Amino acid sequence: MGTHATIVILDYGSQYTQLITRRVRELGYFSRILPGDATLARIQELSPRAIVLSGGPSSVYDPGAPALPAGLLEYQRDSKIPLLGVCYGMQLVVREFGGQVKKAESREYGRMLIHASPGTRLFGAVPAKSFEVWMSHGDETRQMPEGFVASARSASGAIAAIENAGAGIYGLQFHPEVTHTSHGKELLRQFLSEIAGLAPDWNMGSVLEEQIAKIKREVGPDQHVICALSGGVDSAVAATLVHRAIGDRLHCVFVDHGLLRYRERERVVELFETKLHLPVECIDASREFLSRLDGISDPEKKRQIIGAEFIAVFERAAQSFARSIGHLPEFLVQGTLYPDVIESSPGHKHSMTIKSHHNVGGLPKELRFKLIEPLRELFKDEVRDLGRHLGVPEAFLKRHPFPGPGLAVRIIGPVTPTHLEILRQVDEVFINCLLEDELYDRIWQAFAVFLPVKSVGVQGDGRTHDHVVALRAVTSSDGMTADWYPFEPRFLAKVSSRICNEVKGVSRVVYDISSKPPATIEWE
Repeated sequence: MGTHATIVILDYGSQYTQLITRRVRELGYFSRILPGDATLARIQELSPRAIVLSGGPSSVYDPGAPALPAGLLEYQRDSKIPLLGVCYGMQLVVREFGGQVKKAESREYGRMLIHASPGTRLFGAVPAKSFEVWMSHGDETRQMPEGFVASARSASGAIAAIENAGAGIYGLQFHPEVTHTSHGKELLRQFLSEIAGLAPDWNMGSVLEEQIAKIKREVGPDQHVICALSGGVDSAVAATLVHRAIGDRLHCVFVDHGLLRYRERERVVELFETKLHLPVECIDASREFLSRLDGISDPEKKRQIIGAEFIAVFERAAQSFARSIGHLPEFLVQGTLYPDVIESSPGHKHSMTIKSHHNVGGLPKELRFKLIEPLRELFKDEVRDLGRHLGVPEAFLKRHPFPGPGLAVRIIGPVTPTHLEILRQVDEVFINCLLEDELYDRIWQAFAVFLPVKSVGVQGDGRTHDHVVALRAVTSSDGMTADWYPFEPRFLAKVSSRICNEVKGVSRVVYDISSKPPATIEWE
């Protein structure tokens, strides 16, 4: 994405860091997250046109608290790159320039009213001078650094924003990236457009052209590419994009790893052949995958085993293609997304790995193929937008996300054929009910989870001791944050009744009402 002006976001561990990235992109600017302890050289590699410092859970006065990268402020000053500190990021600015940050006498969490000062540059585009913002901090600026002015204060009089327009440095104690902040987007737009002087140039039309050109440069005229299709949005868009670039030198493989949903194999192959018109070779590797997973309960081990087995299957498929094309395919396409990378390997001490993704954390160190990951910088909603530019049918684009490791990470505990069959049937009932009640398109992702417990029940005139399943349905825009969907009790009653009556071995159904954070969308 090097042709676009890049906004670098330094991550100090805030749960909202990814939201800053999303909001910046929504405004039409390409943004990248780097760890808060990134070296100056790493930052300079991206030639940033603006820098944002994220929030974080630390206090700047604590021993060992995260600090600014060495030399960053000198680089910012010499290059005249505007800098915006958010929450902890603002407090870092205050401390670095000689101000004072101390524990607040009254902590501010949630919606708070602020009053903007007249004539300040950052608030120049906001029509309202008093409005609600989202606060989340226990420290406050007690003494302003020299050269800075308070551009906004909270209703209690605490400093809510600072700026040094001459130095191009700004700070917000609140979170403009959170939807609960009124005029948050206007503030970010003002910073990027008016203060940084940048024109928005990030859109999926330009990304499409750039990625096709990049793939053509990477893949020589006599080289071939193998692509793993899962039936989900990501792999479908990635395959269509690569096919647009190199045509019939793309060879698609759909692997049935035995962890698919109900009749998934038949449905996916039909969709690929009739909608995308991509030639697909279907490989049944269920025996190999289930054998490797036998007795494995740890979710990270499941993902690593599945990732490694996928590569083994692709290598065997490559040997098969080699017999027809005269040599091995040199490249492997994956539908890796930016959230996969963020959650699998933040790469710095201020954030923790949420979970590895099979296509990020499960790959062997020595890989026979060169990777092509055209979606690696994109969020899910951007992938769907890119798919529309490519003409991918809505039947693909509207499908709920499905994890690469499949039902293995929706079975808590060991994966067995019995548990898989029960989960497939439960999931099918749930999804069919969503479709019948026209709820499917309102929901980002819905699925069932097999729990490692049994529960006493009564069916007919007898006592049962059968399995418990959980249902999960969330709304989201990018998968980085999510809210549970508030079904009507009538709907949940219908689904529960159908599952207990139609799926043998299930006597109890529960509904997950956890948001992300603190939970993740998937259970494993």
